[in-house]
Amino acid sequence: MIARLGLVARHVFKESVRDRVLYSIVAFAIVLVAASLLIGEITAGQDVKIIKDLGLATIELAGVIMSVFVGIGLVAREIERRSIYSLLAKPLPRWEFIVGKYLGLVLTILVNLSLMTIAFYLMLAWMGWSAPANVKLSWEAPAVDPALLLAIALIFAEAALLTAIALFFSTFSSSTLLSLILTLGVWVAGIESQDLRQFGEMVESPAAPLVAAIGWIVPAFSSFDVKTAIVHGHLVPAGLVAWRLLYAFVYAAVAVGAGVIVFSRREFK
Repeated sequence: MIARLGLVARHVFKESVRDRVLYSIVAFAIVLVAASLLIGEITAGQDVKIIKDLGLATIELAGVIMSVFVGIGLVAREIERRSIYSLLAKPLPRWEFIVGKYLGLVLTILVNLSLMTIAFYLMLAWMGWSAPANVKLSWEAPAVDPALLLAIALIFAEAALLTAIALFFSTFSSSTLLSLILTLGVWVAGIESQDLRQFGEMVESPAAPLVAAIGWIVPAFSSFDVKTAIVHGHLVPAGLVAWRLLYAFVYAAVAVGAGVIVFSRREFK
C-alpha cells in the first residue's frame, strides 16, 4: 500500500515540477528584485517591512495558485487523457489513487514554498547586511527574522487545505471550470468566514442563518493569516500556530476522505 501511494505521489510530483515549479520560482525572484529596486526611494527603515509583506504575500499567492489550478486538474486531466481507464484497470484501489495524487501535490507545494523561502531569506539577509546601523535600530524585528517561518508554515497549511478542497471538487465534476469556481468560492468564503458567522448581527435578513451556517462550514482560511503581526514584530504563540496546523490537517483529511468516497462511487463511461 505504502509503495503504491509513493509511486502515485512521485508521479504527480515529477509532472508538477516539470510544468510549474521553476516558473513560479523565477517569477518570485523577479518580483523580489523589482520590489527591492522600487522601494529604494521609500523612507529609510520601512523598506524591510515592505519586502517582508511583499515576500509573504507572494509566497501565499503562489501557494494558492498552485493549489487551485493544479488541484482541480489532478483527476480531470486523467479523464481528459482517458488514462483513467488504464489506471483503474491496474491493481490500484481508488482511494490510493486519490490519496497518492494529493500527497504528490502537497509535496510539490512544500518544495516550491521551501525554495521561495530560501530566496526570500537571501533577499532579507542582503538587506540586513547592507543597511546602515542606525536604520537597523529602527526596525521592529531583524531582517532575517526566524518568526517569518511561522507565517510560512501557516501559508503551507492553507495551501494544503485548499488543495484538498480543490481535489474534492475535481472528484465529482468533469468540468474544470466548475471545479475552479467552486474552489475559489470556498476560498473567498473562508477568508470572510468571520464576517459570515456574524452576518445576522450586522444585517437583518431571512438568509442570515444560512449565511452564518456557511461561515461555520467553510474552512476559516482567515485564521492562517499572521503576516501583519509577524512583520511588525508581534509575538505569535507557537501553540496557536500548532492548533491552526492541526485544524488544517483535520479539515484536509475530511475533504480528501470525502473525495475518496465520491470517486469510489463514480462511474466512468
